[in-house]
Amino acid sequence: MAKRIIVKVPDPILKKKCRPVEAFDEKLWTLLDDLKETVLDANGAGLAAPQVAVLRRVCVVDTDDGFFELVNPVLKSASGEQYGLEGCLSVPHKYGHVSRPMKITVVAQDRFGNPQKYKVKGFTARAFLHEMDHLDGIIYTDKAEDMQDGD
Repeated sequence: MAKRIIVKVPDPILKKKCRPVEAFDEKLWTLLDDLKETVLDANGAGLAAPQVAVLRRVCVVDTDDGFFELVNPVLKSASGEQYGLEGCLSVPHKYGHVSRPMKITVVAQDRFGNPQKYKVKGFTARAFLHEMDHLDGIIYTDKAEDMQDGD
């Protein structure tokens, strides 16, 4: 595993749509391991592949509900609403309020290509959607209201 450099705005790679993962091999496993090490080192709640300059549909989420590896994730259902403060490792020292669903169902593949289904809510749902947005070139600041500076 290796810690990777996190790409920051305004790097144009953050606005690009990622390609699906087709090969479930050591290259993918290394990427997933590196994403985990990088997000843990940065004390983040998640990290997507484009944030380390890799245009693949891969992200990791690390919340109190566990550590999740999402390959080719797709949102299947969403309900409820939550409105809360978000930040991003690619947008340091900035925060903004974003409206997101309260509960979601996501289907994805694991590192071996096996199908997985996740039903998550609250902060974990927020983190899933935040990271999945990165895979489509969307940064939370595109959706946020009341942007603020912070530490």
